[in-house]
Amino acid sequence: MLDLKFIRENAELVKQAVINKNESADIDKILELDEKRRAVIGEVEKLKALRNTVSEQIAVKKKNKEDASESIAQMKEVGQKIAELDKEFRSVKEALDYHMLRVPNLPDETVPVGPDEESNVTVREWGEIPKFDFKPLPHWEIGQNLGLLELAAAAKITGSGFYVLKGAGARMQRALISLMLDTHGKDGYIEIAPPFLANADSMIGTGQLPKLADDMYQLKDENFYLIPTGEVPVSNLHRDEILDEEQLPLYYTCYTPCFRREAGAAGKDTRGTLRVHQFDKVEMVKLVHPDTSQEEHETLLAQAEKIIRMLKIPYRVRLLATGDLSFAAAKCYDIEIWAAGVKKYLEISSVSNFLDFQARRMNTRFRNKDKKTQFIHTLNGSGVALARLIPAIIENYQTEYGSVVIPEAIRPYMGGQAEITSGE
Repeated sequence: MLDLKFIRENAELVKQAVINKNESADIDKILELDEKRRAVIGEVEKLKALRNTVSEQIAVKKKNKEDASESIAQMKEVGQKIAELDKEFRSVKEALDYHMLRVPNLPDETVPVGPDEESNVTVREWGEIPKFDFKPLPHWEIGQNLGLLELAAAAKITGSGFYVLKGAGARMQRALISLMLDTHGKDGYIEIAPPFLANADSMIGTGQLPKLADDMYQLKDENFYLIPTGEVPVSNLHRDEILDEEQLPLYYTCYTPCFRREAGAAGKDTRGTLRVHQFDKVEMVKLVHPDTSQEEHETLLAQAEKIIRMLKIPYRVRLLATGDLSFAAAKCYDIEIWAAGVKKYLEISSVSNFLDFQARRMNTRFRNKDKKTQFIHTLNGSGVALARLIPAIIENYQTEYGSVVIPEAIRPYMGGQAEITSGE
């Protein structure tokens, strides 16, 4: 959430930012409601001052045994007016909150302005695109040939957009999760095992609600949602708290399944596991001092890149343009890994800095050395998503014999196994 005072003083800047992010927040309505809210507050303060004066007059008249009936009647009338204005204030505030929750974060000044992903900028590339002496197969063919991936069974169990990992495929996923959590732990991250359900307040806090309501699964007759990312429960660990400055920075990592309806994504990457309703992911979350969040963003990116380099998979880092930024992010890097079978880059991690946007929604603050409270800055990044990492490993490490070489980094987690061959 943006600061209301900032919106009031920088209305045109905010309006342009809303346009640049392809959002539709009504800034003029916010200004109108804000003016009305302040006017009501002013009227209430005047009436309360009058009530205090009349109350003193009544006390004096009663002390002097004078008739105070007229003042008492006036007091009652003032009280009724205050009650009416309080009701109006609640109504105005509710409307203002409604619109404020729909204002996106402002893009950082270093973010390129552009309408969509075509305006994203490649920051760097790493690794060599693999070359084969044979035609590389897509992961869904290799996975089914080796008994690693069951798509028909998943469709039978649940429906389209789900998958089953089996045998060495399931062991590879578990190995990757362990590698990532162990690596992040060595980098100072505290491991969290959070709930996979979150309430509406948590979803509002991180910015999923109300913007992404149609993209999430909500339990029937419950105020609970299946989490779309581990960012939600972990970022909300300190909602409505005031931390001590000495506690910052806080680094957290978690493994969770993630659930997304993928509304509006019909027809995109429908084969294999590239676009599904449930996938597994390791997440990194940072709660930091505002003075260090830009630096923390770069180190967070480096930590996500480290995982992919350990697995020796070619990738590129893209700085997202304004029109491709998420609702809550001020700046975001996407990491895209090369998949040889489908012959394209796959987004595997989004590494975002939200500045104080989420902290305002979550009311997460810290007390500085002057004993004043400030909002923290929040950051998060996938470290990384498995539904695209596993396909990239299978496709890039395939052999002409139909087997898959296991990356050296996860062999210790797979009992030393070096290759997946037919029938395993």
